[in-house]
Amino acid sequence: MRPPPGLSVPIVSVLDDDGELIESDQRAVVRHVIQDGYGADVVFAAGTTGEWDHLPNRIRQQVIRTSVEEVGRENEKLGARLARRIECWAGVTAHTAEETLENVACSVECGADAIVLAPLSISGLDDPVRFVARDLADLLDGVSHRIPLYLYDNADIAANPRALHIRTRQVKALSRLDFVRGIKVTASRKILGNYTRAAEGFRERGEFAIYVGNASLIFDLFRPRTGLLGSLAEHWSRYRMRGSLPHGVVAGPANALPREWARAWQVCRAGDVERMDKTFEVVDAFRRATVTARGSRTIACLKRALFDVGVISSPALAKGTPELDAESAEEFDRRFEAVRAQAKATLRAPWYSRGPAGAAGEVR
Repeated sequence: MRPPPGLSVPIVSVLDDDGELIESDQRAVVRHVIQDGYGADVVFAAGTTGEWDHLPNRIRQQVIRTSVEEVGRENEKLGARLARRIECWAGVTAHTAEETLENVACSVECGADAIVLAPLSISGLDDPVRFVARDLADLLDGVSHRIPLYLYDNADIAANPRALHIRTRQVKALSRLDFVRGIKVTASRKILGNYTRAAEGFRERGEFAIYVGNASLIFDLFRPRTGLLGSLAEHWSRYRMRGSLPHGVVAGPANALPREWARAWQVCRAGDVERMDKTFEVVDAFRRATVTARGSRTIACLKRALFDVGVISSPALAKGTPELDAESAEEFDRRFEAVRAQAKATLRAPWYSRGPAGAAGEVR
């Protein structure tokens, strides 16, 4: 039940042109983000980057089962060479409470290490605390073990525009449940600070972890300040973020750059400014590459990147996910090739990602 630190990668769901899951490619994505131990500490299946809100529930469950199986295979293959086993978390959120509970049952049955729930994204759910403390807890009472649950706060996927964020008092109430172990926050530094300042009150039952969902924030949160103005800024920063430092980062772009984002977490936690700057240049270049004249196309670009390096055979999107037009796709291909070259030149082995045929390097 102890929350794992490090990099969590919310993996894409690999679909064919008919919207069906390509299981072999889904397994390939899992292996790619793990990178023989140099990538993900947590593989997060059927989350936001996995287009959960555009998929039928049976496909969500298929993604979960396939991902759990493949993470298990990778743990068995890597064995003692890993400092810690890699976990697979299941995104269980669906549009209705009934389907959400079905996903919880599926996740428990197939052996997921944890479940991730965005309660404010479930339509018609007026009381998220009661849903978790009663409906979900009652379901878990009927199984042989309690699976850890991590809350997910993201205004972009909230079902009710008048309830965009989980209130800290609600999080505190939920943290009293022994199986609620943390929260992923995709929000501004100010909103994240609300949770970190309140986190000390969330620890009645042990460690309560906060994961940064707006991944680039880690470069700011862990950056040391120098000089008088720096000391004042550091003092204010610690006031705003006092309590818990983030336990980990959840980075969608790590689908394409898993080793680079694993490195980003390491150097940010260490406060190594020189290496932070070099790593930020790489991951921010990828972010810029996903912005087109029609706006951000992150999921489409992630699938295109995985297609470009030969991890998946289809970059097809779920119906409703913003697409790349032909010109934007070609432009992204050029930009992504440049990002990969930049990573190889500036980060060097072993911290640039390999494709399926690449050398694995030593396992950490």
